[in-house]
Amino acid sequence: MDDLRLIYSNDINQKTIEEVIPRNITQIKEIESDVRKIIDDVKNNGDTAIIKYTKEFDKIQLEKKDIKVNKAEIQDSYESIDDKLLSALKFAKENLIKFHKAQLKDEWYIDIANGVKAGQIYRPIESIGIYIPGGKAIYPSTVLMAATPAYVAGVEKVIVCSPPQKNGKIAPEVLVAANEFNIKDIYKVGGVQAIAAMAYGTDTIPAVQKVVGPGNKWVNAAKQILSNIIAIDNPAGPSDILIIADDSIDYNYVILDFISQIEHDPDNIGIIITISDSLIDNIKNNLDSYIEKSERKEIIKSALKNSLLIKATNIEECIRISNLIAPEHLEILIKNPKEILSKIINAGAIFLGPYSPVPLGDYSAGTNHILPTGGYAKTYSGLNTYDFLKMIDVLECTQQGLINLGDSAMIIAEFEKLNAHRDAIKYRLKKKK
Repeated sequence: MDDLRLIYSNDINQKTIEEVIPRNITQIKEIESDVRKIIDDVKNNGDTAIIKYTKEFDKIQLEKKDIKVNKAEIQDSYESIDDKLLSALKFAKENLIKFHKAQLKDEWYIDIANGVKAGQIYRPIESIGIYIPGGKAIYPSTVLMAATPAYVAGVEKVIVCSPPQKNGKIAPEVLVAANEFNIKDIYKVGGVQAIAAMAYGTDTIPAVQKVVGPGNKWVNAAKQILSNIIAIDNPAGPSDILIIADDSIDYNYVILDFISQIEHDPDNIGIIITISDSLIDNIKNNLDSYIEKSERKEIIKSALKNSLLIKATNIEECIRISNLIAPEHLEILIKNPKEILSKIINAGAIFLGPYSPVPLGDYSAGTNHILPTGGYAKTYSGLNTYDFLKMIDVLECTQQGLINLGDSAMIIAEFEKLNAHRDAIKYRLKKKK
């Protein structure tokens, strides 16, 4: 366990947080020039650039007609997928729909003053693109997570871009997950070129209004650079988990949950905070044996270099550090986890108690696993139904309502020297007389 650092809570404050936790969001400056070249090439040359970069980066030679997945490929994907996996994906889909439908509010109106009604209505974004990574693993669950809130919101046009595998195709599991939401427009394109295509459009790939979904640093740099052209979800970086634990929890739970989130990628981060010396000792004595049994032990060992074991003096220190770090995933594994829930103000998603491990939220509990990383939980929420809805204010005044509001509005308009604003109200009031 030599690579897992042990530090003390009083070493962590606003100034030192970036020193002890190296989880910077994509450093755009390091790759910006190369990313912009690819973006400009796709903008100017469309499918030709798509084909060129797919050959260069994915080692796949596509013809223009092959960029879009055809109907036969989607149909054949159901023959290739394991029946148990298909059932599990359908089960997860239903729970996701249930959870995301519960987020919806009815349109509403209130009386502001006599004769004045104001409220909000909701309308879906018209088109979105979902990016699904395809390099190191296959992620049908991410298709479900991105597609569900868009489906519940009523987005009319949804497309998917994902890099082709070595066989030149998109994994059947990804195709099945997309088809479960009747998404037929699926494209064999990844990386910067996929984001640029969805922003500007090509002959084959339509432009969309918003792009969501995780990706590597190149994908995330492209999303941020193009965020003045398309809306995007939250900035993404390495995944992270923070576990607050005490003596009441089985230390094996802590170790397993810690490993479960750093096995994704060598840049991922795991943090355990505890007031318990015995828990720290158990982690030190048993972590290595779990790592050695893992099929992804080399990834885990690399991620350990980014990770921390923190000894806190009391539970309030655990809460302080958690809010300072603003983890993507926060597990609260203490005797009475709900007692501190009200004090947690920064987290992408929270998992309470010994029977709510993060992997349930990753897959089948209904909650979304596309979450803010890198401390962005201080200002961003996880992907949800309202990411795909626009809230539109509605105002309706009677003549009496105009009279009741008119004087105050004209006074402010005159102060700001916007006389046409004033006159639009003044004329109506004069006409009333």
